[in-house]
Amino acid sequence: MKREFEVDSMEYPFKDHWMPYRDGFIHYIDEGQGPTILLLHGNPTWSYLYRNVIKELRGEFRLIALDYPGMGMSKAPSRYGFTPQEQSDAVIDFIRRMDLKNFVLVVQDWGGPIGLNYAVRHPENLRGIVVMNTWAWPATLPAMKMFSLAMGGWPLGYWLQTRRNFFAKKIVPHGIFQTEKVTEGLRKAYTDPFPTPKSRKPTWVFPRQIRKARSWLAEIESKLHVLSDLPAQILWGAKDSAGFPLTEMARWQGYLKMNETETLDDASHYVQEDRPDRVAASIRKVIGRTSEKLTGWAEKNRVT
Repeated sequence: MKREFEVDSMEYPFKDHWMPYRDGFIHYIDEGQGPTILLLHGNPTWSYLYRNVIKELRGEFRLIALDYPGMGMSKAPSRYGFTPQEQSDAVIDFIRRMDLKNFVLVVQDWGGPIGLNYAVRHPENLRGIVVMNTWAWPATLPAMKMFSLAMGGWPLGYWLQTRRNFFAKKIVPHGIFQTEKVTEGLRKAYTDPFPTPKSRKPTWVFPRQIRKARSWLAEIESKLHVLSDLPAQILWGAKDSAGFPLTEMARWQGYLKMNETETLDDASHYVQEDRPDRVAASIRKVIGRTSEKLTGWAEKNRVT
């Protein structure tokens, strides 16, 4: 396999891996050794989003980041609809085929529902979770509903995404608080995966599904209680204007009872771009907490 577009090797200095998926393929990176961390992106991003986190942590952990079919360097199979349900099915298949065990799940944006759909069904296979500016329930906030109508509607939203590549060109830079980080290289990395109107369809489907996937999201929410004793780090960009205010963070705190929370006044929606150092710190923290838990269990159950 070869890349369909080039990316700065200093920014993204990783070896490519490819996994067949039906008649398409999933691109992923698999860096480092140690406890396993699975990093899930949202719209319209890909594994590039986690590049600085991976560079900081690959000497300590095994970090795996995939691109959903039709996004990043992955190719969607035939008759693929790019819905979050299909993307979650692809992630579940990926976890099974990679035989990932006892891993930390890191999610943001649509990565939340996509990953939590697995988590609520297999909580015993998770070591911990890191949650950033995401949700896993039907949208109730007016801002999110309006965003869905505008960005995922017909015909305006469809035209904006497929003809203007609006999400990649405009929404991503707007969702990064520290504007000096929005370089031409960064812009190119997020627009290059979508060179044609047809290739941009996933960026329209995702905002549309905020409304259309209500029943699927409600099903995930109904099972979130099974994660109440899972060690969790909640990391929240407080400058997010895309429907993720602090009230959504508080909702996570209610479900993830074993949480430690950090709010960031210098980060917006794409926390991984604004503060990759705090994302890395959250991963280290949840691994440390679970290691202490395992040590405590072993001491308690040690045979004397």
